[in-house]
Amino acid sequence: MKILVPVKRVVDPYVKVRVAADESGVDLANLKMAINPFCEIAVEEAVRLKEKGQAAEVIVVSVGPKVAQEQLRTAMALGADRAILVEHDQELAPLSIAKVLKAIIDKEQPGLVLFGKQTIDGDNNQTAQMTAALAKMGQATFASTIDVEGEQVTVAREIDGGIQTLSIKLPAVVSADLRLNEPRYASLPNIMKAKRKPLETVSVDDLEVTLKSHQNTLKVTAPAERSGGVMVGSVEELVEKLKNEAKVV
Repeated sequence: MKILVPVKRVVDPYVKVRVAADESGVDLANLKMAINPFCEIAVEEAVRLKEKGQAAEVIVVSVGPKVAQEQLRTAMALGADRAILVEHDQELAPLSIAKVLKAIIDKEQPGLVLFGKQTIDGDNNQTAQMTAALAKMGQATFASTIDVEGEQVTVAREIDGGIQTLSIKLPAVVSADLRLNEPRYASLPNIMKAKRKPLETVSVDDLEVTLKSHQNTLKVTAPAERSGGVMVGSVEELVEKLKNEAKVV
């Protein structure tokens, strides 16, 4: 069985971002970039399934600029076998990404498509679901455990009322939650090996996918600064402030 893992190049989660001067988006100049953390969890789970003998090959795919090859090499250093970069310089909406991934799925015919549940930049949590719909595959989102047995995958997912367990037939789409696993570190030997692993670059035109603009960003602004807290001397003073100043009581 092949496992396909889409990954996205995002700003490193430990880097503080700033809004561009023209308010068109986030200023990415000279910022450290990394694999989206949820995508990294998905890569780790795919590699673990391969190590258990439940998968024959792990393929990572990314849709983005040429420099996204760096994140694909990192994924291969974590254990993926090969990579595909769909080169595209503009930021795409989730539906457009799903259309591109559907074309990759048609080409590669994976048994399991393993997503991170969302990206830390857009926070849309839409691409996995849209891809499953376009590819006509069963789906299970927010997976905290994944167990593949034969032609089925069993997924435990956290919901408000507890743990929901789903069993779906392969091929299927699954999105990984934070508690699924803890990704490993890429060792130096594996980083060197990743440089020799195959990385295929294709374009959207090569996949014969027609993309449209589904949304426009009007303006991006920084959140308003929070004012400092106030120390109160008694419960009565707290209640008075909640009533008359905050007006929440």
